[in-house]
Amino acid sequence: MLSSPVLLLHVILGFTAIALGPMAMLSRKAPGFHPRVGELYHAAVLGVCLSAAALAVLHWSRAWAFLPIAMGSYAFALVGYIAAKRRFRGWLRVHVIGQGGSYIAMLTALLVVNWKTLFDEPGRYSLWPWIIPTLAGTPLIAWAARRVRRTEWRAGA
Repeated sequence: MLSSPVLLLHVILGFTAIALGPMAMLSRKAPGFHPRVGELYHAAVLGVCLSAAALAVLHWSRAWAFLPIAMGSYAFALVGYIAAKRRFRGWLRVHVIGQGGSYIAMLTALLVVNWKTLFDEPGRYSLWPWIIPTLAGTPLIAWAARRVRRTEWRAGA
């Protein structure tokens, strides 16, 4: 069946993105490791989005709901990626918010898909897996964005 290789690729890319996210978030922000991991994260999130789109088309009735999450996740990642590449005024806050938002979306999809395994209740129909990553991640992103804004302000950027 065509969906099996696509699903396997999707799972591998999703796991890769979820593993790379904290590596980029917690690494020293300097040339070298952080940008390399960020490039890999961006590629993995793009791959997850494309494979999610393929899975949604192949299994529309049960997988369509994941397509907007995948697209939103990539949209956030792309905004953060472009901000880091263009480095316009205030780019770092946009980068933090974009990358953080994409990671929240990735975790949301992971939790929704695995909710039944964890709690014996389908994740698609439970509110909790849809909101827990946002409730946990948004304050962290806001804190990081405030730190960046204060640092930019002190530096006169």
